Amino acid sequence: MPKTALVVDDAAVVRQLCALTLRRIGYTVIEGINGKDALAKTEGINLDIVITDLNMPEMDGIELVKQLRQRKESKFVPILVLSTVSQEAKVNEGKAAGASGWIFKPFDANKLLETVRKFQ
Repeated sequence: MPKTALVVDDAAVVRQLCALTLRRIGYTVIEGINGKDALAKTEGINLDIVITDLNMPEMDGIELVKQLRQRKESKFVPILVLSTVSQEAKVNEGKAAGASGWIFKPFDANKLLETVRKFQ
């Protein structure tokens, strides 16, 4: 059974790069344009990994992490924050919300795969 990934970013090019990279290693990918959209698209779906941007309209990445952690089906799913923000306070806020790791933009496909594989 293929693994399912959720990729959330308001920038289409970032979503597409992440999705393409994850599909290469066998993931089915659900894409969301922000946290609110992602929650609606994944209600009741078992995810294997989540990659989310931090700064998005309607619902940011921190709130998305919090909401996913409240769901039974995603309570223990690895959640990686993908962001240009590297401020220690923001990274700590993400981790406190339940983020499993942080990937800094810009990134390349190999770095993304390396990080994802750590959580498989």
